[in-house]
Amino acid sequence: MQAFEDGPIEGVVVRDLVRHDDHRGWLAEVFRQDEIRPEHKPVMGYVSVTRPGVVRGPHEHRDQTDFFCFVGPGTFQVHLWDNRPLSPTAGRRMVLEAGAVRKCVVIIPPGVVHAYQVISAEEGLVINLPNRLFQGEGKREPVDEIRWEDAGESATPFKLG
Repeated sequence: MQAFEDGPIEGVVVRDLVRHDDHRGWLAEVFRQDEIRPEHKPVMGYVSVTRPGVVRGPHEHRDQTDFFCFVGPGTFQVHLWDNRPLSPTAGRRMVLEAGAVRKCVVIIPPGVVHAYQVISAEEGLVINLPNRLFQGEGKREPVDEIRWEDAGESATPFKLG
């Protein structure tokens, strides 16, 4: 099994969100087309809620770039592994906390395995603005995922913790 070294991963973008507060609450810009590369431009969006202690992933995409927005209310521990054989950072692992403690966008290119777990007592909300349609146009294509979580704990090198 491959051992991973901690460090930054080529192509992964982590951008802290700037929070603007007023008497009504707050807002933060999560997407501006003038601030991202053309290959990262979203073509759809979805929201998911994850319960405390639950892990989503690890999985990776062959072609899709994920554009995750972690804004709270829960706190996530996000795990990333560079599984791209030709990447200058192949074999690297990144771990960061996001959500309530750090409102941020995390852009994850194809071939970077990713997983996240809610580590707070409250559930966490994630917005994803990927650059590919789920199951393609009209949902007629296979899902672009390699689901390492289905391999079982002993069969995958992608372990949380």
